Amino acid sequence: MMRAGGEGGPRTRRNVDLFGAGNKKGQREQATDPNAPKKDRIEFDNINIKLKFKEKEEVKSTWTGLFKKLKILAPFLWPKNSAILQARVLVCFILLGLGRAVNLYIPIYNKKIVDSLTETPTSPIEFRWDWILVYVGLKFLQGGGGGGGMGFLNNLRSFLWINVQQYTTKEVQVQLFRHLHSLSLRWHLNRKTGEVLRIMDRGTESINSLLQLILFSLVPTIIDLLIAIIYFFTVFDYKFGIIVSVTMILYTIFTISINEWRSKFRRRMNLADNETRARSVDSLLNFETVKYYGAEEYEVDAYKTAILKYQVEEWKTTITMNMMSSAQNLIANSGLLAGSLLCAYYVVNTNEYNVGDYVLFATYIVQLYGPLNMFGMQYRQIQNNFVDMENMFDLLRQEQEVVDAKDAQKLLPKGGGIEFNNVNFNYTPEKTILKNVSFSVPPGKTVALVGPSGSGKSTIIKLLFRFYDVDSGSIVIDGYNIKNQVTQESLRAIIGVVPQDTVLFNQTIKYNIQYGRITAEDAEIIEAAKGADIHDRIVTFPQAYDTVVGERGLRLSGGEKQRVAIARTLLKAPTVILLDEATSALDTHTERNIQESLNKMCVNRTSVVVAHRLSTIIGADEILVLKDGEIVERGRHADLVLKQDGIYAGMWKQQLESNKLTIEEIPLDDSAIQKAPPNQPKEFDVARNDDGLK
Repeated sequence: MMRAGGEGGPRTRRNVDLFGAGNKKGQREQATDPNAPKKDRIEFDNINIKLKFKEKEEVKSTWTGLFKKLKILAPFLWPKNSAILQARVLVCFILLGLGRAVNLYIPIYNKKIVDSLTETPTSPIEFRWDWILVYVGLKFLQGGGGGGGMGFLNNLRSFLWINVQQYTTKEVQVQLFRHLHSLSLRWHLNRKTGEVLRIMDRGTESINSLLQLILFSLVPTIIDLLIAIIYFFTVFDYKFGIIVSVTMILYTIFTISINEWRSKFRRRMNLADNETRARSVDSLLNFETVKYYGAEEYEVDAYKTAILKYQVEEWKTTITMNMMSSAQNLIANSGLLAGSLLCAYYVVNTNEYNVGDYVLFATYIVQLYGPLNMFGMQYRQIQNNFVDMENMFDLLRQEQEVVDAKDAQKLLPKGGGIEFNNVNFNYTPEKTILKNVSFSVPPGKTVALVGPSGSGKSTIIKLLFRFYDVDSGSIVIDGYNIKNQVTQESLRAIIGVVPQDTVLFNQTIKYNIQYGRITAEDAEIIEAAKGADIHDRIVTFPQAYDTVVGERGLRLSGGEKQRVAIARTLLKAPTVILLDEATSALDTHTERNIQESLNKMCVNRTSVVVAHRLSTIIGADEILVLKDGEIVERGRHADLVLKQDGIYAGMWKQQLESNKLTIEEIPLDDSAIQKAPPNQPKEFDVARNDDGLK
């Protein structure tokens, strides 16, 4: 059997180039205690990293497309609909400016206090309590760590910013969620739920962090550095200004260049994280399948392998960050050493500087040293946030495949008449699914679609609901071309769908039925349940309509789920009904009962039915037989079964034989069909029982 992670056979020992440089010195054979249990040991050299990286992503700068990214974010940054929040933003920026002034005057007053306590030939020692009060007051406003701590100004700013941050988070999350719902069925069929959820989580979290870092950490730090450079050039000797400038420039260049190199490791780590999340969600969603095949250990091993892949990339990201931090520390302290030696030399050998000047320089530099160290971390975090947001930006840039025309109007149904006019459609250019399909369904009539798998039956349903647009030809409902004359919202409002595999929300039965019309009253919900013949069953549950159905409705039987879906559709009261093999997954006894409910629902409504069991559609007004995307036969049941070499007649005969029927038992004339609702032959064997609520 294949090993977890997609590898077959025994694993071979191999060295992994941790930094992708092909350098033996950059290789790590093992990253765990050798005495650890072998089963739980993380051996980096045994991990076959199969993450998919595009070559262009390896060298792509995080700042590529910066203005495009900011343009996407711009509408979410300014709370345009709230004057109170706008005022909070302005006050936060005022507090930010006050903080810069406080950071400048703290070293100045520190120098004054030291000078007042130092006796010189020209000035005696003084007790300047007023300066001490000012100094302590400034420190109270600043907080610890050179403005980086939580002083009064920072605390007040953080308090005012909470609501602004919540506004941004809400706007981004809602916009992203709305955008995902606007994307096509094609996109949703190709996505991985766990991966998309992880991208959403990381994206919204990174936006909040990014705003905080740029507005209240990075920008203030840069302003403080510029003020310090100007101050030392103008008030001190120009040599101090040069030392500070060179130190800051070297520090900044080194930080930016190394972080650009490190960004590829962060991207790889994110891809591995997405893979891990997708693997876990996919496995849990398919819990029953895992149990059916006893594949618990296989799933655990696969998940463990995904985690190990993530940890390899995490290790690379972390170790390179530590290496960079050490180098940054060396650069910053070199500047501090050079400036301190120069200032001490001037104090000792010249009359222009005194002890207070050294204290001012040392205090100011140390005060800058904290934010400077933070600058490296802040830049890394900003870069990481941009990397984290890249996938979210990709989601936001996904274009809608099905869009309303600019002049599209609301569809006002008159009866639900449907026309297909020479419709052609394909999912991919290589294979055409529908070829010149034409048919019509008069208002209130029923047309059934039958044929072998892959003939295009379900595709017709999807096109009617406008999950896709036709490549050529037209689909018309009540005289409106649904592609360019009506809105998707109004089209879908008049159509009710009962699919083959009904998926329910992990909510109550009441919630799931009410989803057909959110504004429905309890009495209407009960009436719809009665119409679907599920009310009597619901009231036998301990919590009746408040019974939670479980994820995807797994606590209900197949028949119960279908009845809930029918009740939901009845509550919607659509003009057009689409049934996509709504009973094919049920046993014949349950199918017969469900068919009665479906027949009631379709009375006086235009209906298009995709059927696998032909006995369910013998009363249809017209039956269309599809093969390879074309209509090859059409007519009523009684006529089609008489065509000896016909496809429909062959399918009918095959189903008769498989269900132990004889032609004599099946009504072939219209009068017999009308007298035998729900047109189900009595000869079907009960394959299994419906066990009900689990």
